[in-house]
Amino acid sequence: MASSMAVADTRSFRCKNDLIKLGDSKASAVSKCGEPVLKDSFCKKTDSQVSTPAAGSTTIINAACESVDEWTYNPGVGQFMTTLRFESGVLTSIKYGERVK
Repeated sequence: MASSMAVADTRSFRCKNDLIKLGDSKASAVSKCGEPVLKDSFCKKTDSQVSTPAAGSTTIINAACESVDEWTYNPGVGQFMTTLRFESGVLTSIKYGERVK
């Protein structure tokens, strides 16, 4: 069964009397929008780097990751739940979810 949740991407989000847009920092989001109702953080794998040292040695793989934070805001009844995604502290996407009832 398909989910009834429709998700839309946008480049800006109006909260309170201010606007946050792609490229803004987490500090800017908090100062303009306040604390989110939900915060989630995880590590997104980046390209691994392989090093081949001298003959007879083992290969070293550096599985680095990038810090990703997703903050969800509830702007109020009739509005859409909004998730801000930050990668390395910079806002990279804004997604609107279900309408708040």
